[in-house]
Amino acid sequence: MKILFIGDIVGKPGREIVINKLPDLQKKYKIDFTIANGENLASGKGITPKIYHQMIDAGIDLITGGNHTLKREEILEIIDEDKTQILRPANWPENQPGWGFATLKKDDESLQIINLQGRTFMDETISSPFEGADKILKEYPSKFTIVDFHAEATSEKRALAEYLDGRVGAVIGTHTHVATCDEQILKKGTGFITDIGMTGPVDSILGVKKELVLNRFMVNEKEIFEVAEEGPTELDGVMIELNEKGKCASIKRLKVESLKYKE
Repeated sequence: MKILFIGDIVGKPGREIVINKLPDLQKKYKIDFTIANGENLASGKGITPKIYHQMIDAGIDLITGGNHTLKREEILEIIDEDKTQILRPANWPENQPGWGFATLKKDDESLQIINLQGRTFMDETISSPFEGADKILKEYPSKFTIVDFHAEATSEKRALAEYLDGRVGAVIGTHTHVATCDEQILKKGTGFITDIGMTGPVDSILGVKKELVLNRFMVNEKEIFEVAEEGPTELDGVMIELNEKGKCASIKRLKVESLKYKE
């Protein structure tokens, strides 16, 4: 089974490169399932129904989320109905709308995706991602499982991967928007990478206009962040291949560059 996992898509530049590049990538690498983290799809925070459908129409099979998933109220219109194609972290409080895991089916194959959020440097009030993973894997066992761990701390990401080693096909880190070069297969067969990076504007600071971030750091001006929409874009992600036992046979980083993006 071949899976393409696309790193955090940021705003319109990120959406455009996905629309332009994804069909060729799927054909070239014979991808069975395409997953993307989409908590920053709408102007850098959240997701709207219109953008959600745009990404599904572009060829993404499922959109995972993170701490910004519900930032746009409009998403509440569909997040419960479309439970197989958009997720929010499973270890959020149970009264939150949406679903934390789903099973994708295509032809005779099925793939379970679990979405979890870290607590370190993020939200320590949510429940343990370790316990959240245990609960889902116990109640809904699946041969083929991928985990999107949306977390800040590299140590927390690695710890969850080691904890789940041999029980899931891969643990994929998202959230920091910076791709790491530590993709590997752990001892018991689980693929892991600390972060798969960002899909969006290169000439930016994590997808945001540089001057706004610099002002935040240098003069403490708390302006509303805006997505950088000029300059080149890139698509970051990983390609994962799972063998017949659900273990990771390979995990490879992917970076696709595009021409300059214009409104």
